This record gives sequence, C-alpha cells and structure tokens, in this order.
Amino acid sequence: MDLISLKKYLQERGTAPLSDIALHFATEPETARPLLDLWIGKGKVEKLIGASGGACKGCCKCDPAMLESYKWLG
Repeated sequence: MDLISLKKYLQERGTAPLSDIALHFATEPETARPLLDLWIGKGKVEKLIGASGGACKGCCKCDPAMLESYKWLG
C-alpha cells in the first residue's frame, strides 16, 4: 500500500471503514493509519468515528476498526 493506491481506493469508494481499507490492502489497520493521517494532514481525507449509521451503543463489543471510517474530500 502506498499513498497513491490509498488515494485511488478512497476516491472510488468515497467513504470506507478502516477494516475494509486494511482488508483491501492485506495489511493491519495500524499500518494503514499513518498513511491516512498524511492525507488528513493535507486536507484530503476526513476521519469519521462511529460512522456505523448510529448503530453503535458504546458497548465496546464492536471491532474499533469497523467504527473508524475515512472519507475522501478531494
């Protein structure tokens, strides 16, 4: 995974959970976060927490990578 492939993936998807990003690139979420942080710093990506459509009730049973999503802003 590199910055350009991550950019293309998010541009195509619009918004994606961290778990989907990690699965797509066959890596761990902790590996994807620094690259996402670079795009956030450039103002191209927005981090969304609890973007599961309001389904999360805070029980801590969900995979945190499913609750953490990223949106391409362009």
